[in-house]
Amino acid sequence: MKVHHIPNTRSIRVVWLLEELGLSYDVQKYELKPASLRTEEYTKIHPMNRVPSIEDGDITMFESGAIVQYVLAKHGNGQLSPAADAPNFHKYLQWFHYCEGMLMPPVNTIVVQTILLPEERRDPAVLAQARKLLTRMLTAVEQELEGQDFIAGEFSGADIMSGHACIVAKRLGADVSDKPNVSAYIDRLTARPAYQKAIAV
Repeated sequence: MKVHHIPNTRSIRVVWLLEELGLSYDVQKYELKPASLRTEEYTKIHPMNRVPSIEDGDITMFESGAIVQYVLAKHGNGQLSPAADAPNFHKYLQWFHYCEGMLMPPVNTIVVQTILLPEERRDPAVLAQARKLLTRMLTAVEQELEGQDFIAGEFSGADIMSGHACIVAKRLGADVSDKPNVSAYIDRLTARPAYQKAIAV
């Protein structure tokens, strides 16, 4: 499998998953510059010229959540994804998708307002509202983690998705000082050997 990857982006989810599963893969790394992805060859793999994307034999895919689900279904051998009749299956699905539905929208706004836009175009009011919304989204994670180490019970693909979003949120300055469960969760995830290997890629 080949992973098209830019460090410190959503593509780390795919690399992290492959490390957790112990699967072999090749990485094609790019710079965080649109021009590095706007080649005719790469456009055939990802029409929006973004990462992540994968090539798995004759199959190409993009969108990190879809790729994580695909890899787990095709190559996971039942690991990191509860069966449909498991008691935590609904929780797994909920928190797998919570990241893109709830956590990442304010994260995206924060990235735009603090990194991507030139300083003269940044809007402090928009940034403040995004930070406030992200805090609310993390409150739900804090509540869900009460009494358990991982978001849907045992470590799973839901942690690679929503857990990664929590890691990014803290890195961007989200205040988790009043969220001991989230703080411990982030520490637990970032200490995993597979996560450390993925970061080093």
